Amino acid sequence: MLSLMPDARCLSADGCPYDGFVPDRVALAAIRRLHGGGVDAAQDLVAVEAPLSVTARPAGRDATVPLGVTMRTPGDDRDLVLGLLYSERLIRTRDDVLSITFTKDDDEAETAAVELASVIDIDAAARGRALIGTSACGLCGRLEVERLDVLAKTAPAAGAVTWPVAFIASLPARLQAGQAVFAETGGLHAAGLFAPDGTLVALREDVGRHNAVDKLVGASLEAGLLPARDALLAVSGRVAYEIIHKAALAGVAGVVAVGAPSSLAVRAAQATGLTLAGFARDGRFNLYAGDHRVRGVLQ
Repeated sequence: MLSLMPDARCLSADGCPYDGFVPDRVALAAIRRLHGGGVDAAQDLVAVEAPLSVTARPAGRDATVPLGVTMRTPGDDRDLVLGLLYSERLIRTRDDVLSITFTKDDDEAETAAVELASVIDIDAAARGRALIGTSACGLCGRLEVERLDVLAKTAPAAGAVTWPVAFIASLPARLQAGQAVFAETGGLHAAGLFAPDGTLVALREDVGRHNAVDKLVGASLEAGLLPARDALLAVSGRVAYEIIHKAALAGVAGVVAVGAPSSLAVRAAQATGLTLAGFARDGRFNLYAGDHRVRGVLQ
């Protein structure tokens, strides 16, 4: 019964938000809508989930190294690749990436081929990494969790910025207001970077919460904003270790999540000096680490 048609025209103009066409990141699904004992044939907009293969090759080398397949929502793919490479420490600066070329084969499978600076030891960097990912964890990356003391030593030091309680409490609503595709599908996570004055610097969406963060990190790297020492990262879902890991490497001062943090996420935030707020909704939130940055909290 489920029929996905990413390039299809809406059968009716009623409720079709894209002037009769559905973009690549949203698909039409034929559904049966049940209500009050009745059944109607209808259509619904759902978020697209599709694979993207990533390969890398240092300049001057013929052979490429497969880095993995990540399940993502198409769109901002260049940001996603940059963010993945940066978060996995395959690159350290924007100059480490010479080019990213996107191709599709006859089956519409997509590949991002990355040309790296010749000084990058891609074999050592890629060794021991998973070669397939899901929308739940992006590329998934390292097979073992990095020691927290090592992460604390290598992550950029966060800034001494502080925020009022009301500002942090307002972030979930500000984040959702910028989620264009979520508004149509209800199926995407978001990650937003907020400046100390409350300005939304950038926002990215994806079916995977880790992918949304990687897209945001990649966009910030491209714009020369990293390390973002005085910025806050707001995310629409729960927070596991990998999101704190990505946030710490991006140099942000804190993470605000609508959902719950995991125990290892709390420990990672404490080890790296990040402020971590969870269950941020309805004007309230819980502080798990870094309460010294939140003005109005009794010490």
